[in-house]
Amino acid sequence: MKKSFILIVTFTIVMGLSYTKLSLTLVGIGIIAAFIGTLAGGAGLITIPAMMLVGIPIQTGIATNKFSSGIAALSSIFYLLYHKELRLAIMKYVAVAIVGGVCGALLTVSISEKTMNIIACMLLIFALFITLKNKEWTVSSEENDTKHSNKLWQPFLIAVYDGGFGPGSSTFSILHFLRHHYSYIKAVQLTRVLIFGSCTGAFLIFYQTGFIQWHYAIAMAIGSIIGSQLGLLILPKIPIKAAKILLIIIISLLLIQVAIKII
Repeated sequence: MKKSFILIVTFTIVMGLSYTKLSLTLVGIGIIAAFIGTLAGGAGLITIPAMMLVGIPIQTGIATNKFSSGIAALSSIFYLLYHKELRLAIMKYVAVAIVGGVCGALLTVSISEKTMNIIACMLLIFALFITLKNKEWTVSSEENDTKHSNKLWQPFLIAVYDGGFGPGSSTFSILHFLRHHYSYIKAVQLTRVLIFGSCTGAFLIFYQTGFIQWHYAIAMAIGSIIGSQLGLLILPKIPIKAAKILLIIIISLLLIQVAIKII
């Protein structure tokens, strides 16, 4: 059933791609980034530098990334609801994340990029420490959703960070849910919900800037949808040990990227 669902979605997207004649390069970037980003975060490691390499201005790249990431996350939510792996109670995360995304995008106006890089560096060092410290990850979800609803300020802060800056936000979200005793699979699923909200909120602000270019955004969104669906398909087959190693690698690469920007 899952494979047939993926095939139908992929076929529809490919037909749309053929009709609109969008850039295959951006679609490819979107696929790779969303696939890795779904499993461990760090999609921004690929998308922003890659878009700059093909000549897309940084401001347009950020706006495009928010749109494509939000659309990809929305497709993930539909996938998970279709397979009854999420409940409608997730809407509380969407609402909190949208507000956080708006706040984050507005915050970027008053905070310099260097300051945000320093904050990101400190957060990533903390995330790496937490990941290395935890010897065991849960295999099954033990957290009670009602109990966790009282801790929505943490997802809100992650959404603020994602809306205003972004590098490592999915990774922070996965680690957040792991620390609250969700399984790795459930942590990834809830992260897709959170990222959808924060990207939606941020996009509402970035759209007003006029930096969005729809032929770039749609091409990236198509690739991101395919990549995120493939990531969700392979997610249950990833050993916990391999997932932890992938997370450590992504955090380390993000640290290097942010440290270079600070220097």
